Amino acid sequence: MNIVLIGMRCSGKSTISRRLSVATKRPVLSTDLLISYESGGRSIPAILADHNGDWRPFRRMERAVVEKVAALDGIIIDCGGGVVVELDERGDEIYARDKMDLLKRNGLVVWLHGDIPRLVAKAQKKSGRPSLGERISTEEMMHRRLPFYRQAADMVVDIEGENRKEDNLVREILQRLPAPATP
Repeated sequence: MNIVLIGMRCSGKSTISRRLSVATKRPVLSTDLLISYESGGRSIPAILADHNGDWRPFRRMERAVVEKVAALDGIIIDCGGGVVVELDERGDEIYARDKMDLLKRNGLVVWLHGDIPRLVAKAQKKSGRPSLGERISTEEMMHRRLPFYRQAADMVVDIEGENRKEDNLVREILQRLPAPATP
């Protein structure tokens, strides 16, 4: 079984996935890094620029990568923040049932849930992140995605508070993992 980390931008998925990797001796695969790799090393902002800011081609690449990593076993999957969404014909975000069903088939989906205003402030300090869109603010987009994260999650881990350091979050995830099935 895989451990699949989802969460909003800047929720700590990459950091937690690396720490889980050390604790469990499992390899980590990042969907965003694999998309970049399969695009000849192009960054996500460059991929978006190639398509005039249209997220549809990126979401198609993401779906192909999800299909590949979901077929593996015993790994940690660090998903991009938008893995829970697809775009409808108008370009509005909808729940990505197909991608999430693939990830859930052989994985436990862990949602790193955090305070949206804090995550937005943290994201604004980081450069190199692609724009989430021109029509609505990052904060509004994050609020709109909340039901999608809830629907996808098998486990919700609150990342806020004094006691929510990375090591404690990793320990909590490991303690809440289901026991391996015995033959």
